[in-house]
Amino acid sequence: MSEPPIPALPEDDALAAELALGVLEGTERAAAEARLRRDPALMARVIAWQERLAPLNHGFAEAPVPPDMLNRIEARLFPAPAPRRTLWMTLAGLGLAGVTALALVAFLVFSIPPARVEAVLTAENGTLTYDAVFDGLRLTVTRVAGEPAPEGQVHELWIIAPGAAPVSLGLLARGPLVVAYPTPPAGWVLAVTVEPAGGAPEGKPTGPVMMQTEITL
Repeated sequence: MSEPPIPALPEDDALAAELALGVLEGTERAAAEARLRRDPALMARVIAWQERLAPLNHGFAEAPVPPDMLNRIEARLFPAPAPRRTLWMTLAGLGLAGVTALALVAFLVFSIPPARVEAVLTAENGTLTYDAVFDGLRLTVTRVAGEPAPEGQVHELWIIAPGAAPVSLGLLARGPLVVAYPTPPAGWVLAVTVEPAGGAPEGKPTGPVMMQTEITL
């Protein structure tokens, strides 16, 4: 005589039994565990199934619980967020074409020249003028009117921060003076003095100030 068929379980009972037996895998298991954390009724059904199936364990010898069991359970219930992708990881994932595109964008962005800031130094009588141009990296000072200092003398360029002593930036001869220098803040002063050939001794201005201008941005 054949045994009567096992009656079909309600959907939640079937899910609880599968959770109790641990037979779910993959996305089905993840979805069921997610629901278990927010559904007390389903949790009660799982506990009931665990108690119902517990006698089946009597036929097996006890085994010690692994010391990292709690950590493994917590890791499954509350997985850590995916690691943040670094720049190099992103570049590796893009491949050659993506890296080339990024390089082109970087070149276009960083090759744009910074804004130029100009300062004009003119002698009181208007016969001598120097233009000072900052490009964010260099200061270029060019004589645009007048003559260089007479023989045995030289024009020397100074920059003066508010409340500070003058600092020499170099000698102004016939050609432009180019100094590696960032754009100075507004309120600083550029000045030109007449010094002995070779420049002011001990790095301090000694001659008359021929011209000066305050930098305004």
